[in-house]
Amino acid sequence: MNKIVIAGGTGFVGQYLSERFRTLGYQVIIIGRRPGNILWTDRSAISDSLENAAMLINLAGKSVNCRYNEKNKAEIFSSRTATTTLLGELIAGCTNPPKLWLNASTATIYRHAEDRPMTESSGEIGTGFSVDVATLWEKTFFDFKSEKTRQVALRMAIVLGADGGVILPFKNLVRAGLGGIQGNGRQYFSWIHIEDLFQLILFLKGHEDLDGVVNCAAPNPIMNKTFMATFRQVMNRKIGLPSPKWLLEIGAVLIGTETELLLKSRWVLPERLENSGFTFQFPTISTALQDILQRG
Repeated sequence: MNKIVIAGGTGFVGQYLSERFRTLGYQVIIIGRRPGNILWTDRSAISDSLENAAMLINLAGKSVNCRYNEKNKAEIFSSRTATTTLLGELIAGCTNPPKLWLNASTATIYRHAEDRPMTESSGEIGTGFSVDVATLWEKTFFDFKSEKTRQVALRMAIVLGADGGVILPFKNLVRAGLGGIQGNGRQYFSWIHIEDLFQLILFLKGHEDLDGVVNCAAPNPIMNKTFMATFRQVMNRKIGLPSPKWLLEIGAVLIGTETELLLKSRWVLPERLENSGFTFQFPTISTALQDILQRG
């Protein structure tokens, strides 16, 4: 039972998790669309990989860092629900299915929150396209039931790490003197260091009483203005010009993304993890950025 299967494991998060698990002696099998991995079209090979696996981590899904036109919306939905459905069907056919199935979700499932934090017990589900995606994704996941496989949906905040994700764009902004607030700067920014994400996955593996939804976010979310000020401080940049909402709207069109990624207030707390005794290595944005930026 030292085999771990990572579906959609060729991205920033998947590559990090694969490397860390391998350093602990696990056999890591990747399901993806690149040569050398098990392809999504090979149901037999996927089924074989799931037999006797200690854990399945499903990260598959088209990036939401795009314009929300009808074509991209359809792909965002289908890339999540179709892969989750396939994995559920194949797990149901296993003699010895994975003991734990972790399925990616997103902290964006909660509403825009500037008044209070969202926890698993008291958080309010929001509205809009991104929330619809997350809601259907989780429903697809939890529609599968197996007595042999424990299921956890990882409601992940923005994952921060040295080798991908949002760090490089923010570094470039700060370096260019554009690292001021985005919008009014009062929107909350929930985040997690990628090493803490790995550690909480190990924690979930060892705590068989935890299932259902889990917020994967550091315990100290901050406002956008604090995030940008800390970023400038760590990079030793005193000047950071602000980006008002109208300018962000123009920029989003030019680079093919949506302003929601910057302007939605995500105020999320890891209530279940902390109540279960999990300790974050990087609980504050300053400790996280100092560690990440010195690596990159």
